[in-house]
Amino acid sequence: MNDFKGTIGRTLADSVPHFDERPHPGRGAPNVVIVLLDDLGYAQFGCYGSDIDTPNIDALATGGVQFTNFHVTPVCSPTRAALLTGRSQHAVGMRGLSGWVTGFPHATGHISNAAATVAEVLRDEGYATLCAGKWHLMPGTHISAAGPFDQWPLGRGFERFYGFLPGETDQFNPELVRDNSFIDPPASADEGYHLSEDLVDQLLLMVNDNKGLRPDRPFFAYLPFGATHAPHQAPDAYLQKYRGRYDEGWDVVRQRWYERQVELGVVESNTSLGPRNPGVEPWDDLSDNQQLLAARLQEAFAAFLDHTDDQIGRFVDGLRAMGELDNTIFVLMSDNGASQEGGAAGTMHEMKHFQGIVESPDEAVEKIDDIGRPNSHTNYPWGWSQCGNSPFRWYKTHTHEGGVHVPMVVHWPAGLGEHAGTKRNQFTYISDVVPTIYELLGVTPPEVYRGVEQMPVTGHSFASILDDADAPATNTLQYFEFAGNRALVADLDGVLWKAVARHFPGADFETEPWELFNLSADPSECHDLAEAEPDRLAQLIELWWQEAEVHGVLPLDERRIELFIPRLDEHSVHRPDRRYVYRTPMTQIPTRTSASLTDTQVDITARVTGTADAAGVLIATGNENSGCSVFVQDGKLIVDYNAFGDHTIVESNIQVPAGDCTLGVHLERTGIDGFVEVLIDGQACGRETVPRYLVTFTSVGISVGEDHRSAVSARYSAPFAYSGTLHDVSVQLPDGRDADADEVIAAREWSRQ
Repeated sequence: MNDFKGTIGRTLADSVPHFDERPHPGRGAPNVVIVLLDDLGYAQFGCYGSDIDTPNIDALATGGVQFTNFHVTPVCSPTRAALLTGRSQHAVGMRGLSGWVTGFPHATGHISNAAATVAEVLRDEGYATLCAGKWHLMPGTHISAAGPFDQWPLGRGFERFYGFLPGETDQFNPELVRDNSFIDPPASADEGYHLSEDLVDQLLLMVNDNKGLRPDRPFFAYLPFGATHAPHQAPDAYLQKYRGRYDEGWDVVRQRWYERQVELGVVESNTSLGPRNPGVEPWDDLSDNQQLLAARLQEAFAAFLDHTDDQIGRFVDGLRAMGELDNTIFVLMSDNGASQEGGAAGTMHEMKHFQGIVESPDEAVEKIDDIGRPNSHTNYPWGWSQCGNSPFRWYKTHTHEGGVHVPMVVHWPAGLGEHAGTKRNQFTYISDVVPTIYELLGVTPPEVYRGVEQMPVTGHSFASILDDADAPATNTLQYFEFAGNRALVADLDGVLWKAVARHFPGADFETEPWELFNLSADPSECHDLAEAEPDRLAQLIELWWQEAEVHGVLPLDERRIELFIPRLDEHSVHRPDRRYVYRTPMTQIPTRTSASLTDTQVDITARVTGTADAAGVLIATGNENSGCSVFVQDGKLIVDYNAFGDHTIVESNIQVPAGDCTLGVHLERTGIDGFVEVLIDGQACGRETVPRYLVTFTSVGISVGEDHRSAVSARYSAPFAYSGTLHDVSVQLPDGRDADADEVIAAREWSRQ
């Protein structure tokens, strides 16, 4: 009652009521939409040079402002953190991927609570806040039905969420979350399901719910697609559309895209096309099978992007149909440059790349028609990745332009007016986006949010540039850093200079070489001026260290893959005794919070009570591409160890008895290979050698009492739930940690980012 602002008398006649009013941004306040694509290079939209069909994105560029000098961080989580907060990614706790928690403020695995997100700020201004897509802004050990939920989307300002939480998911069989609960996809791949379509369906539903019931209330909608991150997957019609499109090879296609970039004006005429990156072979030097595989992998990427463009078009059409498009600030961009994670030759299954399995093109082409479909997990080779980053050098994870220079389009018919269809070449950065939105909306972010003093918003609004193509850049000094790769861009007397160091593990941060480029004259970093202008380089290096101090970049830390090893903690999903006990019914357990069935030794014990004909899956991980399933069928205990389609089947040589019994499985690595043994009531009754004991299966976690959606084994159809009583399944991993186990866990987690 202390905050009541009315008057309370003895009767109603001498009392004055007071009604609290929720914040409202005011009549006519624009909606805000941010669309984020994943692992997409500067050249890959049609309006930035490619021959991939992106008519809907191209239309947004034609009706909006197209940025040609926009930059991001080299990888996804830091870009998302800087985007949503308007602050340095290091300062808000996201120097690297969200799984990296190091005990230092710049790597907490989540966005600092001292940096309110744009969703939190706009929600408190009266906006509906909606998100559909990829999150990737919380520690992997928090991704489970047990939480904690404070860093999930609903904990960071979004009122509704539909999508997935880690760095990637299968587009046909995704690991989905609605709000704070894991759910099954609404359909299967056989029924025509694809995640990108589902995300747009769900976001349109949220927007329609909001505008249908509260037409006065504007919305902030965030649509971070899983596309075009691996796996590159698309419906068959899109795959067929691109058959033969890239048979000329990456040398010819990259030259053509570059020439079109110059023609379109997204690349200055004085820009050189960067040389082939080391490891990219001349197309004509490749064998017939190498060319066939590489071309088909690029076709899958193009189909994936084309399909995504159609979904963006559906969302735009939905906004137009409800009369909301004109007054919507619509921002579209990529989170980093094209990925090099497919390796030099590309891969049919990206998980092979991360565990050292070399699949020759001669082997891969035997299953070439699987590319882009549900039973593949493909990524294209370096040559196509560099083509996607044209005209630049290097890739995602690098602070050279290929890793950080990406497309951005701003579309707002009601606000841009005569500026529609124009381009901007001023330097801009990902943390500048939200300050621009705040200025356009007239919003001031709070100095204290939920009792926490807020760090300043350090991004630079480029609203003035939207109104004036000749306005000076507002961001004139910008640092970059990822895993020791460093760069600094500085406008000095009207010339844009860049110092950049590519870090190699073990190199001395103080003495390793830097390169120097005049980006005003050499945007593609082809002419290193380090020797010609040593004083200029020294000046920029010193500025980098100063910026590192200001923005919390230090200490420099070159670690990557090893940071995915979860810490054992009594108050975590990964306990010091490394024992996991699961009971039905239970939500599918994501990979980052489940027991690793690819560890050096794994002991699985299931306590069951069943009849003689009881059957079904006891525990499974993975999917039809690769995984491990333990099940009862025809009275036998069976393990199917699926190593990318090579199935090792272990079947008990005795029957599973009726009534109470204990069913056991022992898996053990003995080198590249290993073995699987089955036990019934402690009696060993079947053993087989596994020729390839995997480091990781897929991005699909553990199912208990059934096989979730995509069957690991061809001996049954999912879910094949166990028909007896499954009391519990325990998984015991080696007590303590060893180097082999750490390597397995780290590679498993790195493969999913």
